[in-house]
Amino acid sequence: MIDLTIADDVATVVLDAPAKLNAVDEQALRDLDAAYADAEAAEVRALVLRGEGRAFCAGRDIAGVDPRDDDVIGFLGGLVAPVMRRMARFPAPTFAVAHGACLGVGLGLLIATDVVYVAESARIGSPFAGLGAALDSGGHALFVERLGAHRALDLVYTGRMMSGVEAVAAGLFSRVLADDDVVPATFDAARGAATGATAAFRASKEIVARIRDQRLALWEAMDLETAAQAALRDTEDYREGFTAFQEKRPPRFTGR
Repeated sequence: MIDLTIADDVATVVLDAPAKLNAVDEQALRDLDAAYADAEAAEVRALVLRGEGRAFCAGRDIAGVDPRDDDVIGFLGGLVAPVMRRMARFPAPTFAVAHGACLGVGLGLLIATDVVYVAESARIGSPFAGLGAALDSGGHALFVERLGAHRALDLVYTGRMMSGVEAVAAGLFSRVLADDDVVPATFDAARGAATGATAAFRASKEIVARIRDQRLALWEAMDLETAAQAALRDTEDYREGFTAFQEKRPPRFTGR
């Protein structure tokens, strides 16, 4: 269900259950958590998450779930939330390919990724109107922050799906590309990041997370930037970047 490969400092994590549109169950989430742990232990410098087949991830696999004794808290609070936190904390740039259905938990996996490139044909929204359930996995926070309360509730109440073009135009994710181009573009970006100044990227990732989660103001954010720059000054890549600029040549970053 979850495949991990590592090459040239880039980890690729694949949701590989195309017959069910990569819908995830408890075991898949545990395997996804383990894949990210293994990639972190390997000290990769970038990671790509994608889904096999016609969709990225259609959400939770509810085919065998009995609603009368569904352990909602155990699934969402005990599995989904910890996996998303691990993904968000991953100590290198992360990228995801969003195509086809990106719903429920699948949407949450995208929310927990640094950069999401979206196929034109992607379908993003809240499919829960027909299930008697609530949007989960961070979907409310994403929609309200980027779309506002009225548009968020419009999606919830109607179950309407946004296309990839509409989702990116609304500011949900990074960039929209033609279906045939989205995978190679994502890997190109990941390979570029894997040859970059990893510590500097990590610093920016942490600053952005604190601005988002703590709602920091301008001067507080600037203090974080100053502290990060002072710490980066002692890295090999910082010195290499300055030296390369002064010598008018491309930098050769090692991630240290």
